Amino acid sequence: MSRSVRRVPAVAALLALALTGTACDTGGRAAPVGGSGVGDPYFPKAGNGGYDVAHYSLALDYTPATRRLTGTADITARATRDLSAFDLDLAGLRVDSVRVEGEEARWSRAGQELTVRPHAGLREGETFRATVRYSGTPRTLTDPDGSKEGWLPTADGALALGEPVGSMAWFPGNHHPSDKATYDIAITVPQSFEAVSNGEQTDRTTEDGRTTYRWQTAQPMASYLATVAIGRFRLARTTGPHGLPVVTAVTPGQAGASADVLARIPEILDWAEYNFGPYPFSSAGAIVSGPRDAGYALETQTRPVFPGAPDVSTLVHELVHQWYGDSVGPASWRDMWLNEGFATYAEWLYDEDHDGPTAQETFTGYYEDGPDDLWAFPPARPTSAAHISDASVYQRGAMVLHKIRQTVGDDTFYDIVQGWAAAHRHGTADTAGFVRYVEKKAPGKDFRTIWKDWLYGDGKPGHA
Repeated sequence: MSRSVRRVPAVAALLALALTGTACDTGGRAAPVGGSGVGDPYFPKAGNGGYDVAHYSLALDYTPATRRLTGTADITARATRDLSAFDLDLAGLRVDSVRVEGEEARWSRAGQELTVRPHAGLREGETFRATVRYSGTPRTLTDPDGSKEGWLPTADGALALGEPVGSMAWFPGNHHPSDKATYDIAITVPQSFEAVSNGEQTDRTTEDGRTTYRWQTAQPMASYLATVAIGRFRLARTTGPHGLPVVTAVTPGQAGASADVLARIPEILDWAEYNFGPYPFSSAGAIVSGPRDAGYALETQTRPVFPGAPDVSTLVHELVHQWYGDSVGPASWRDMWLNEGFATYAEWLYDEDHDGPTAQETFTGYYEDGPDDLWAFPPARPTSAAHISDASVYQRGAMVLHKIRQTVGDDTFYDIVQGWAAAHRHGTADTAGFVRYVEKKAPGKDFRTIWKDWLYGDGKPGHA
């Protein structure tokens, strides 16, 4: 989250000296300051304006016994307008130094905002590198709905989870899903620990009793999908469709309960490819932590996190998120149903294809006996940030997709969902774009009732 930097009054000069580096020379140009926040309807201060991040290179050193984190973030970005300053989101942690293009930069902090003033202003279109060195005890944050995110200490390590804004608790960045980037993450921990992250492990080295694990994510990723899991995990490696590397990391207490369900990852990915198109990333897998570590599963990119051994439905849900939510990301948090409605409907389809209830039977069950909050607000218009993960977004979002399937038939429906994943692969999309896409793929069909009553309507629609 971000705030614009303010001029520091004279009475706060000592504080300014403590919080700023060297003076900034903008060459006399009246370049603007990058915006603090991108104006998300539910998290308006998340992310920042004026630049687009291409790559994060993070070097983290963590000691579980002391809970101390030391980090260096090298951020490669492109200025989208002339800038005399830009903002990074960072909650807590002490900033030790900031450099831009190798030169020391002036900086200041206000709450969760780190404002950087380079020695020379940045021109529109210029690619630049910012390096932030930081340290301290990373925070566990509380979401508007009461769940925990950020940096979560565990019984034998730590777990970093970012939805919706928790990643700012462990590295500075442009923390909004609209700005995706590639990642290199190096984690140094005591030699007896494993450190797991997104993508592929590229190296592992040990020196003086500490081991550094290097992970690389070559496909674009929203920062809320980045994860680090530190613990005494049991790692297993296998392959999925087309030789896809599958890496699972399971905390020892969950190893026995997780083995059978995690063994189904290749089969579930094969089923998902048949229904939704090619898998969008270069590796897959799962992280199984202790059931008390987070209390919820999360679709962290390539390697979803589960609080204890998942059941099959939850595993299907998080794996299908790799298509819908991870590869096709939400343009804003108002578009959350495009993540959760798709992943929930995939559960229904998997049941239908594996001798469970049909999607129609599941739909009817929710319509007739669903929870009251299913109709509390429309999927495309949650009432506040505290409700973006409610039943209206998940189950009623899935019901919207089932109504589309009823309207267009199976052949066109699968053309729609596969085409949507392909058209926005590694990008972002919003609800208005999905509506236009569906109408374009099925000309002559009338979707007005679906949009009016099921997607945007208040209360329970009068007819199923």
